[in-house]
Amino acid sequence: MHVLYEDDGGFKAATLLSETDASLQVEATSGKRSKIKKTAVILRFDKPSPDALVKEAEAASGDLDLEFLWECAPKEDFDVPALAEEYFGHKPGPVEQAALLFRLHGAPVYFHRRGKGKFRPAPPDILAAALAAVEKKKRQAEQQQAWADEMKAGTLPEAMTRMADILLFKPDKNTQEWKAFDMACTQIQIRPDRLLLNLGAFPSALSIHKRRFHGEHFPKGTAFAPVTVPPVAAELPLATVDAYSIDDVTTTEIDDALSVETLADGNVRVGIHIAAPALSVTRDSPLDLLARGRMSTVYMPGEKIPMQPDEVIAAFSLDAGKPVPALSLYVTADPATGDILASETRIERVVVKENLRHNLLDESVSEAALDDPASDLPYAALFRPLWNLAQKLSAKRDAVRGRPELNNRVDFSFYVDGDPDLPDEATVRIVQRKRNAPLDRMVAEYMILANNLWGGLLASCGVPGIYRSQQMGRVRMSTVAAPHDSIGVPQYAWCTSPLRRYVDLVNQGQLLAAVEHGVSARLVAPFKPREADLFAIISNFDAKYSAYSDFQQQMERFWCLRWLKQEGVTRAEAVVLREDAVRLKDVPLFTRVGGLPALQRGQTVLLDIMGSDELDLELDCRFVEVVQTDALEAPEDEPLPVDTDVELATGDVSPEAVAETAEVEAADGPDANDLPLDVVNDDAAAAPGDGGTARRAKARSRNDRP
Repeated sequence: MHVLYEDDGGFKAATLLSETDASLQVEATSGKRSKIKKTAVILRFDKPSPDALVKEAEAASGDLDLEFLWECAPKEDFDVPALAEEYFGHKPGPVEQAALLFRLHGAPVYFHRRGKGKFRPAPPDILAAALAAVEKKKRQAEQQQAWADEMKAGTLPEAMTRMADILLFKPDKNTQEWKAFDMACTQIQIRPDRLLLNLGAFPSALSIHKRRFHGEHFPKGTAFAPVTVPPVAAELPLATVDAYSIDDVTTTEIDDALSVETLADGNVRVGIHIAAPALSVTRDSPLDLLARGRMSTVYMPGEKIPMQPDEVIAAFSLDAGKPVPALSLYVTADPATGDILASETRIERVVVKENLRHNLLDESVSEAALDDPASDLPYAALFRPLWNLAQKLSAKRDAVRGRPELNNRVDFSFYVDGDPDLPDEATVRIVQRKRNAPLDRMVAEYMILANNLWGGLLASCGVPGIYRSQQMGRVRMSTVAAPHDSIGVPQYAWCTSPLRRYVDLVNQGQLLAAVEHGVSARLVAPFKPREADLFAIISNFDAKYSAYSDFQQQMERFWCLRWLKQEGVTRAEAVVLREDAVRLKDVPLFTRVGGLPALQRGQTVLLDIMGSDELDLELDCRFVEVVQTDALEAPEDEPLPVDTDVELATGDVSPEAVAETAEVEAADGPDANDLPLDVVNDDAAAAPGDGGTARRAKARSRNDRP
């Protein structure tokens, strides 16, 4: 005796071994024995064998006419044997009953199940709707396959051309377009972004990188709606100083300037003037919420996404020739020792006499010219006293740090000539620039001084601020002052870049209260001690700043790859960092080299450039030979010692914080402890139309990612 029974939504046949009141013991043809419920049995039969029954019934079921079955079936619930007898015109055998059962079971549109071996024909209206749905689904499947075939043939269907961003970044997996796209990716065995790039949905890999970033961090777009900047409430006094800003040629957000005066007693009085948008951008105001939403200006070669609207930048940027509100720190110091004799902070208006540019001054403002009183030095009355004092201030910090700071690396400035959104039509220039340029060191030293002294002012007034500290090798942000060992200062608060970084804007609002109210400032400052919102700002800023940094690294890596292609570079020298990780000497591109022999850090090798992948941002290269075998002395731009404790020295940094560590990790991440952790400090990048973006070092930083 054999049985046909229902199991997990399907049907099986087996030989009956034993039976009880509630269950059966059966054996499949394979020899597997099972215990089934008696209620699961639909048919008992002697012949044919279980396997033969199933095979013959499945073959016969395909010949049964569903529409005819539906028409002749009873309108109420019915058993399969009853319908089988009526359909076949005789008492049905096991195969015929099983065939009809399989046919009814496989046609839920025509017949609804009503229990074990029981069915009911679908009502006419429901059947018509179901058949229409089946036909629609069939047409959709055909359309999806047609679209998939088009994509496989190298053509993006017109219906999907306008949906490229949605398909890649915010797919609705219930749509026909997505199903067709996913089908094509599966059949071709290719990633979605690469398929869309190959089909021309995006003009370049750069477009995909940018749109992915914009979709995540700027889903409503990067442009600001027109805003009105509230006027500064108080009439501010006009400073009687000759102030100068020192920036890259592409800088458009100028938020710091310097002035200097030699006093009758031989001491010098240095003014550090910082743009003061916090006078109008007050806590929880519409402008403050805009800045808080972005947290920082985003920099990339060829363009930037500003933190502040253009109206705020125009009102507070320290552009030459106009009185601008500023927060000024005046420091009286002994130039012979670097001792700070007095300091004073003022809220005032400053007229910058001239916006000086690095590209015009770097060559002429050298250490030799600064140290030689007889040399023809431009702006000598400004630069010589600033340089002399900066050297003393740096030496005092070095004494606290326990060793001098290393400044012998090369920085790279990126300039994109043309539309940065059309890399095939644009030209990228990557210009090397020594990090220890005197102008950089001067500006860095005075920004460190301002961030140190202003951090101390907040602490002395009991006003909370956002500080960065480093103790026992650990860098952290907090709301209370603490030493920063690697800089060599008792406290350090970012205060000198309020147009481009939100924590500086917050600190400036706190400073304004401290300057106006002194020790009672804690009662009227925008943020009170232990206020939870201040910790929320730190957390949000850290996340945003890190994401912006990663994005700029990706963009710089893209333009490095594009530069290699643009210049037709097929062979290049690289400096070994560790194991198989190297950095190209002509561009700041880090990569791994398969088959690289065991070499010491600092050795130079020659590589064959085989190709690149701008979507994955990978370089395909091959080791050729060792060019420099002596690794005891590193190349001039690649110091061997790992200096792990110099902070972002100035407030004038864009949020990239591009560390060699991060770049090498992007190349597949070796141990950061053995790598140079120099973080490059960037100044403002050019807005579209400004001709390019420059990265420049106003300060030095290692192992202190924001």
